Amino acid sequence: MKYLVLLPLFFLISLISKGQDNICVGNGELCVIQFNASFNSANSVDWCEDLTDCSTSHVDIMKDTDLQKQYKIVVVPTILILDDGEEVARFQANIMMTMEATREEVQESIDEIIMSKF
Repeated sequence: MKYLVLLPLFFLISLISKGQDNICVGNGELCVIQFNASFNSANSVDWCEDLTDCSTSHVDIMKDTDLQKQYKIVVVPTILILDDGEEVARFQANIMMTMEATREEVQESIDEIIMSKF
């Protein structure tokens, strides 16, 4: 009887976790994903939410190792710009694990991607 209760719960959890793998994929818009880790939270990029003409997401690679592998994240923080699920730009931290790219540089990349579609 215990297994009958646990089986649907396991199925539900697996469906929810599979949905996270589709972060910003195929929605037809630009998406900016910041990858970081809890041990590097002091170097989190706090201006990502201020970017315009895109959606934004944050991924903790310590909690979601599948996305870390999928997007080949080797340093944190890393900012990816995805266009309809395809990576079109990548900004990575320096050796001190701090982001050198500015909000203006990332926004400029977003604007250039949008303008290239016309």
